[in-house]
Amino acid sequence: MLIQNYNYLLPQERIAKYPLPERDASKMLVYRNGRIKEDTFRNIANYLPADTLMVMNNTRVVRARLHFYKESGARIEIFLLEPLAPRDYEQAFAATTTCTWTCLIGNAKKWKEGVLKQTIQIDGHDVVLSAEALPVAECSHALNGERAVRLCFSGEGIQPTFAAVIESAGELPIPPYLGRDTEPSDLVTYQTVYARLEGSVAAPTAGLHFTPNVLSALDAAGVMRSEVTLHVGAGTFRPVKTEHVEDHTMHAEHISINRNVIEQLLAHGCRCVAIGTTSVRTIESLYYIGRTLLANPKTDLHALHIPQWAPYETNVASPSAEEALCAVLQTLEREGETRIEATTQLMIKPGYQYRFVQAMLTNFHQPKSTLLLLVSAFVGEAWCTVYQYALSHDFRFLSYGDCCLLFKE
Repeated sequence: MLIQNYNYLLPQERIAKYPLPERDASKMLVYRNGRIKEDTFRNIANYLPADTLMVMNNTRVVRARLHFYKESGARIEIFLLEPLAPRDYEQAFAATTTCTWTCLIGNAKKWKEGVLKQTIQIDGHDVVLSAEALPVAECSHALNGERAVRLCFSGEGIQPTFAAVIESAGELPIPPYLGRDTEPSDLVTYQTVYARLEGSVAAPTAGLHFTPNVLSALDAAGVMRSEVTLHVGAGTFRPVKTEHVEDHTMHAEHISINRNVIEQLLAHGCRCVAIGTTSVRTIESLYYIGRTLLANPKTDLHALHIPQWAPYETNVASPSAEEALCAVLQTLEREGETRIEATTQLMIKPGYQYRFVQAMLTNFHQPKSTLLLLVSAFVGEAWCTVYQYALSHDFRFLSYGDCCLLFKE
């Protein structure tokens, strides 16, 4: 599969560098049964029947960029990707004194050894934050330029959590294609109104359009809302640079799904509307978790991983969507767990069979991106029609841009 077939010309002026003053005033392209209609996002409830299950990603973007200065004046950027010790996100943010993260290092050639330090202020107290890069062997993704970094922090008269440390010392990362620095307004506008669980380095941007008024309208219309968690990694911005899609390595991301979500899916005939590609990948990964548990009931629940090409394996049993969900529920009940956690590397490309998602709300994505492949897998070659319409009708593109509501034919 040639990635060039998923390319299009995106003029710089079509990239929305800032959001609209009112989140729900964004334009919404509705694609259903081969037809395109324009509307405003705040009217989304008009397009969903009362028995709809809507799945949303409740992740919260963290201030993942840390800047240190060496005595020489060289600036070193440490970009937090995912926790290593402790591995659990909640525990990592609650850590006091120390934690270790997988990171990207900016200006790495200037930091080959030694400990970086800075003093920050938390609640009127001085706190010393230090960073030490661990040996390459400590990071399983070192070939991608990532490093394991141990972060230590302490202060007089205070024992801060790591969440408090990055809240004080960190910078909220915004997408590189915006071509500007983070501004104070981004601290609000680059979070969904329902963001709860810290862990992402990028926002699930389809959710940025929602407001309390829209959520109330959905409730009034009888739409059931359900939350999952996928902590978005920096790999979401990585374009496919290989000639063939099959040579691209998909990034892995942490997902968490409560058992009540699985029960709701079953109650809705294994069908849902997903808000954003992150919700799509999370909810579709459930099928492959269930398939894994059916094939091997003794699978360690704390080491679940969905490989990139799981959907395309041959000679593998293909249970129904209901059977896969029931397998997950039965395993949770047997193990006395209330939620399933895993890492997913799931790559959704043309040829993929969607198991649960019957409609999706998503923004307009970069050319030659895995997100565009996901959309193409959903609506087929019609992605070209949708994107050409958006380009010729003044839709705004990418993270702060407009959105489209796509229905599976």
